[in-house]
Amino acid sequence: MRVKTIIVDYMMRNLEISYEHYEDTGNMNVVDQVLISEAQAATEKANAPYSNFRVGAAVRLRSGRTFHAANFESEVFPAGLCAERSLLFFIESNYADDPIESLAIASVPSERECYPCGQCRQVIVDVERRQKSPIRVIMSGAGSATVVDSAEKLLPFTFKL
Repeated sequence: MRVKTIIVDYMMRNLEISYEHYEDTGNMNVVDQVLISEAQAATEKANAPYSNFRVGAAVRLRSGRTFHAANFESEVFPAGLCAERSLLFFIESNYADDPIESLAIASVPSERECYPCGQCRQVIVDVERRQKSPIRVIMSGAGSATVVDSAEKLLPFTFKL
């Protein structure tokens, strides 16, 4: 594992974003490896007839329970939904009292790590705010993974009402 830090100078404001990078997910702790495996398995349930890009997401709740979901494309664009938001909306509707500790994302094909889209990043941040605790995000693919300890690091200029 390598810990990396990016410092971005934006309009006289320095942003420091630290993350972990694993060249081989086999070097991660077993709990994270299992969560990545669940996200990868969820890709099999994806409905992606148009893009052929199947995404799976898995969460581990504070209680230790895990859940997973996959993306779903619709003939009526943009009626489909990403795996991450499908899963987060389900958890928020059914287990809001059991905070999400970690979220893993995987895709097929997996030539590189799978990163959440902008809408998913915003929703993950929204869930963090609601549950008043960070969500560790594990973005995996091609045998490697990048991990941030909070979704806010994925979206530093997040929308707020």
